[in-house]
Amino acid sequence: MKSGSNLERLLERGEFVVTGELGPPKGPDANVVKEKAAMLKDHVDAVNITDNQSATVRMSSIAACKILIDEGLEPTMQMVARDRNRIAMMADLFGATALGIKNMLCLSGDHQIFGNHPEAKNVFDIDSIQMIHMVKTMRDEHKVICEDEIEGEFTMYIGAACNPFADPAWYRPHRLAKKVEAGVDFIQTQCIYDMNRFRAFMKQVVDMGLHEKCKILAGVTPLKSIGMARYMAANVSGIIIPDDMINRLRDAGKGNVAAEGIKILCEQMQELKDIEGVAGIHLMAIEWEHRVPEIMKMAGFLPRPTV
Repeated sequence: MKSGSNLERLLERGEFVVTGELGPPKGPDANVVKEKAAMLKDHVDAVNITDNQSATVRMSSIAACKILIDEGLEPTMQMVARDRNRIAMMADLFGATALGIKNMLCLSGDHQIFGNHPEAKNVFDIDSIQMIHMVKTMRDEHKVICEDEIEGEFTMYIGAACNPFADPAWYRPHRLAKKVEAGVDFIQTQCIYDMNRFRAFMKQVVDMGLHEKCKILAGVTPLKSIGMARYMAANVSGIIIPDDMINRLRDAGKGNVAAEGIKILCEQMQELKDIEGVAGIHLMAIEWEHRVPEIMKMAGFLPRPTV
């Protein structure tokens, strides 16, 4: 065991896991986190806490993770390279471990120009792959990256993101291989809608043996409206939504689009479970936490396995 986390235990046991996601509030109201946590509890195996997603100021991931722990859920702390140098990262990792956080996701982070402080100075002292290596060194060699010994026990289950749909497509498995080489334990992918292209990606991953070196969780997000689907398809880098999926939403008729979006999502979840190399699903409901119990029941993923 690398961390003692429940997520690690389930994945190592071969359970098909489902992780969720929670965006902290744009302020210090802990009740927002608690209310979302109540909707996810007993329906997912761990919950990602985003780190100033879209470069917009929110409650810190570490603080929201501690609230989740107090509410009886297991958090995965996201950490972006945009806002911290390596000193601040390692300090936050020590603090996270002291608070009982056992999982993390290493990310580059959205550029600040897309957020509510576009004039802010980014940091990017190290990138996400270097961050993975840094955390692995801290955990396995019991040293910070300047070679100083760590005082006390440091453990962390190390995750990272992967976009199977970014161009050039042939390079994506090789980019993943770099994260595996750096020491990642699990991967959560970008939202998947184009199942054929994802199958092609996973075939390359399996042929390279990467699925045997890290656990891969396939990312899914429900399509709430035709407008959302069309906007994401046209404007969000690395998102490919097939026309037949958008047509299904259109043909569902007014008032039935959200239900059809959930139906499509549940079909995807079942299909992903049968793809070789996929160890679980990362369900990003994006302010639809209240629909997660319905989604998990309809997809046939309840009850969740016990540790």
